[in-house]
Amino acid sequence: MLRRTTLSLLALSLLTGLAASRAYAQTWPARPVKIIVPFAAGGPADVYARVIAQRLSESLGQPFVVDNKPGAGSVIGTDIAAKSAADGYTLLLMSNAHTVNETLIPNKPFVLMRDFVAVTPINYSDLVLVANPAVPAANIKELLALAKAKPGKLNYASSGPGTPYHMAGELFKSMANVSLVHIPYRGSSGARTDVMGGQVDVMFDAVTTMAEQVKSGRVKALATTGKQRSEVMPNVPTLNESGVPGYEATIWLGLMAPRGTPQAVVNQLNLSVSKVVDTPEIKQLWAKQGAVAMAMSPAAFDTYIQLDINKWAKVIKSANIKLN
Repeated sequence: MLRRTTLSLLALSLLTGLAASRAYAQTWPARPVKIIVPFAAGGPADVYARVIAQRLSESLGQPFVVDNKPGAGSVIGTDIAAKSAADGYTLLLMSNAHTVNETLIPNKPFVLMRDFVAVTPINYSDLVLVANPAVPAANIKELLALAKAKPGKLNYASSGPGTPYHMAGELFKSMANVSLVHIPYRGSSGARTDVMGGQVDVMFDAVTTMAEQVKSGRVKALATTGKQRSEVMPNVPTLNESGVPGYEATIWLGLMAPRGTPQAVVNQLNLSVSKVVDTPEIKQLWAKQGAVAMAMSPAAFDTYIQLDINKWAKVIKSANIKLN
């Protein structure tokens, strides 16, 4: 009898909680919603966050305000979001920099999958592996031959340890079994300038950023990093089809919320963002920029994030990558 009563009370509690969540969602949002972007203004994360914020403001009838909180490789802004009230009025714009940081920065004041819930993905962008014109390789096959003939002689630039450009390079080294020397910079612009100037051999960079440099002949595009060829560079093969099967490294963005945010609010946000990224206007605009819209349920996105954490953990541990 006691067990039956306990089960009945538990079921009643769950039903009450579900009803409360649904009731809350019916009145949400009743005031402005903040989207914390833990990256600097003007970058891809900031730009796409503002597109989403504007469209959500229009569809949900309350302002969605982007609040840039950069610093410490996204840790500062993410910590602020983690400590915010779980009421649906604070969201986190996150990227795969966060999934890398789970292993790269173990002593953070938060744990991504413990302190946040997955809401929805937004989009992803491919990278392109480029070489300065003086490098005697016109494709990946020739680059691999060159790297294996001169192990440790070729180098690659990145915008800093743990960034998507760095991790793409380490994944390439691991999967292609080649030795390249990492040259870290404090930002992508310096790295890009030195590759184009011939001071560094190769670099993984955003397709959208390097497309014009490839057209002008300042760098050579050897391969892109997605599963399929980029619409911005349709004539450039992927690494997967160029001798590194299974290779994939992209920059992707999504939304998370502090754990405890009502599930009905999470579901509403997921549906609203999915509608935004599914519009022909947004798809066409982002395609020109080299970005591809993403949509999946909160549960599927949760799995996606965890798999990405596991993927980069293996790369970081295998390459013994540490922040100085």
